[in-house]
Amino acid sequence: EVQLVESGGGLVQAGGSLRLSCTASGFTFADYAIGWFRQAPGKEREGVSCFMSGDPDPYYGDSVKGRFTAYRDNAKNTIYLQMSTLKPEDTAVYYCAAGRDVTIASDVDYMGMEYWGKGTLVNVSS
Repeated sequence: EVQLVESGGGLVQAGGSLRLSCTASGFTFADYAIGWFRQAPGKEREGVSCFMSGDPDPYYGDSVKGRFTAYRDNAKNTIYLQMSTLKPEDTAVYYCAAGRDVTIASDVDYMGMEYWGKGTLVNVSS
């Protein structure tokens, strides 16, 4: 059974930091692209960061560049998202997703994700 389990969300003040984790099981982790998405209240889900299969350098959406840093640990089947200088507009449910044939269609659109976690809530207060 494929599982993606996110953790690390919570309430933080603007300017603060949080680290999210996503641990995967049930598929060959190293063969998959894997990334982070978020969905704010009343808005569409958008891509935040993505590791393409075989590429150690993650892609970032423009809104988080310079503030968020993603890490991938294939030995632990885990990715991390270190979020710094958080803003109220970063408030969202953050999801982890994975797929074999993923393409980055735009700044926030990563197509081809097959598996999704249930998400973890990040709430940034002003």
